[in-house]
Amino acid sequence: MFTRLIHSANLVSDGVSLQDAWVGFDGATVAATGTGDSWRSRADAATDVVDAGGDYLAPGFIDIHSHGAAGAAFDDGPAAIAQALDAHRRHGTTRSVISLISASPEKLLTNLATVAELAHHDPLILGSHLEGPFIDQEFRGAHDPAILRSPSAAEIDHLLAAANGSLRQISLAPELPGGTEAITTFVAAGVRVAVGHTAATYAETRAAFDTGASILTHAFNAMREIHHRAPGPVAAAFHSPGVTLEVINDGVHVHPDVVKMLFASAPGRIALVTDAMAAACAGDGHYELGSLDVTVTDGVARLSDNGSIAGSTLTMDAAVHRAITDVGLSVPQAVAAATVVPARAIGRESDLGSLAPGFAADAVLLDTDFRVRAVWAAGRELPQSEQLDA
Repeated sequence: MFTRLIHSANLVSDGVSLQDAWVGFDGATVAATGTGDSWRSRADAATDVVDAGGDYLAPGFIDIHSHGAAGAAFDDGPAAIAQALDAHRRHGTTRSVISLISASPEKLLTNLATVAELAHHDPLILGSHLEGPFIDQEFRGAHDPAILRSPSAAEIDHLLAAANGSLRQISLAPELPGGTEAITTFVAAGVRVAVGHTAATYAETRAAFDTGASILTHAFNAMREIHHRAPGPVAAAFHSPGVTLEVINDGVHVHPDVVKMLFASAPGRIALVTDAMAAACAGDGHYELGSLDVTVTDGVARLSDNGSIAGSTLTMDAAVHRAITDVGLSVPQAVAAATVVPARAIGRESDLGSLAPGFAADAVLLDTDFRVRAVWAAGRELPQSEQLDA
């Protein structure tokens, strides 16, 4: 028997869509799936039965690159992290990697230790992602130039110790002095290394991937463009089969036709991310990203002093919706980019990103307009407001 059963769903998981399907949870795990009325013999009086009414049922979304929401930044401690995660969870994100922006050594150690403690108690927090400080000055984007630096063995040791096994990903510029050694050290420690905020050439990026880097941070943003004689990091990722390419599909960071090109050039390897900052789910106005001032106008976040794009106000449900309506992907393709692909990128493809038996009971129910109806994480239904934030 099941603790929860969702039936009459258009089940979208593992790259396929299955009509009139059902999924049964046993606590925090998917116990069984099927079609038609076969679920009736598997439920009893204690089972919480949910009629999906023909709507889409997908694995919970996994965001491996986000900085905050609802007016709160992940760099600002446990209360801020809880506030921001609550907003993202209402939009279908059931598991999150907590992205931390470049900061002083002391601040980063504090933030890593905070996330480590939270992740120890909350399985929905997958760990931390350091976006910097080992990034290029020219392609720094919304990072404080005064605190960027090259990696050193001593600082890497301190960061790993503070994270205590919870550091999932680090974005760095491999061309910096010590960059290759940093990749080797992080990969040996079980950390996924992402090439990002980088001036690296095609050859330097290929060398980084050969060394062990396995993610490209927000493809096309904060890196060299594709040129016919200097193809740059994106083309290098196309030709590196084990590499996942993040994309911020908000219609601002990357044009929909270019997003379509990404999916065509690296099928099964594109991960939708939000790169959301505090303004997500919070509206236009003035915010801080790390130590920098950000102005959000019409939902677009830019540094107040020079107009550089400063993260996004995107949520994962909107990213999936845009992938279908603006980019032209199929529903299974778009859902995979928000579930199984990011799970694989951080080494959790054996238990996250699918609604097959044995996987985590993480699911999102979306109506035909891809508005979130309900969210379950580790078998628990997460609270939903009557009217979700825009």
